[in-house]
Amino acid sequence: MKDENGTHQTVLVVDDTPANLTVLGETLRPHYRVRAAISGERALRAAMLEPRPDLILLDIMMPGMDGHEVLSTLKADPLTHDIPVIFVTAMDSTDSEALGLSLGAVDYITKPLNPDVVLARVRTHIELAKARERLHDQNAWLEREIERRMRENELIRDLSLSALASLAEMRDPETGHHILRTQSFVELLARHLAEHPGYRAALEGERLEMVVRSAPLHDIGKVGIPDAILLKPGRLTAEEFELMKTHPVIGAEAISRAMRQAANGRDEADELGRAFAFMETAREIALGHHERWDGSGYPAGLEGDRIPVSARLMALADVFDALSSRRVYKEPMPIEEVTRIIVAERGRHFDPTVVDAFLTLRPAFAEIAQRFADA
Repeated sequence: MKDENGTHQTVLVVDDTPANLTVLGETLRPHYRVRAAISGERALRAAMLEPRPDLILLDIMMPGMDGHEVLSTLKADPLTHDIPVIFVTAMDSTDSEALGLSLGAVDYITKPLNPDVVLARVRTHIELAKARERLHDQNAWLEREIERRMRENELIRDLSLSALASLAEMRDPETGHHILRTQSFVELLARHLAEHPGYRAALEGERLEMVVRSAPLHDIGKVGIPDAILLKPGRLTAEEFELMKTHPVIGAEAISRAMRQAANGRDEADELGRAFAFMETAREIALGHHERWDGSGYPAGLEGDRIPVSARLMALADVFDALSSRRVYKEPMPIEEVTRIIVAERGRHFDPTVVDAFLTLRPAFAEIAQRFADA
């Protein structure tokens, strides 16, 4: 028999009796490439030769290493584990048959040998082995294809997020690398606090990645702020600042509207669940990153633990970046001065535990601020 490449398939015949090897060789050779071994030790060496056997006909009763030992050794080696083995034996013992099958043999052929039976069994098990191999290859291809498409979808999502975040950033060109820096700061804080008992539930597993990936959308609501206010070079009036303070609500509502439109007419709850969890994280960051720990923030005046963890991280990251970065109207503050201001706001503007995490991570904050500094 030939495989799909047009080459003869290989059968390894193992028997300590030369006459039996001759009979099996004459039966199989018109249809297969036959390799013979006269002992268990030689069988193991022959099984490693290229091309490796497509099937092994293995005698049980042999001096030295018997068939059961040979089979156990073959199954223990990843290179020969999947080669189908048919026992050839004169034994008529149910116990022996059960032992062989438990070790991994695929079939039994009893002596005296019937050539037609031998050929039929060999052909059947080679075809089954090839079918399993094709199925394994197809499954492996499907797994690779699913993984590729997931990576592609994640890339599309990240690019879409980057485009949306850049849209807000382009309307406020003074912020430069603000999105990149603040996302990095949020990731530092999130990974540091992920094992903290009070923060683990909000930052474990995929939740942490959702927080980090949605951080760039925190200022998406600024697209709804008029240019006269957003691009004003000087200090805002009280009325202008009140209008600027609406950008968290604008951003959160834009994300909520996108979620409602995505859900409209869809029944795939499982498919939408992960996407909605991600968008809900983005919404809570956009809405809550100007809330303050003492309740004096906006837009809702949330206090303490009522502020989502993601928004608390974003609040510190946002202020650190505003203070440590260059603007048209100011030079960047030294890290020591920024630290003094943040520590002074511990328990007022900022979650005390988040401030403590920042103090531990301050060298990394400084390194990111320097690496991605605006020109």
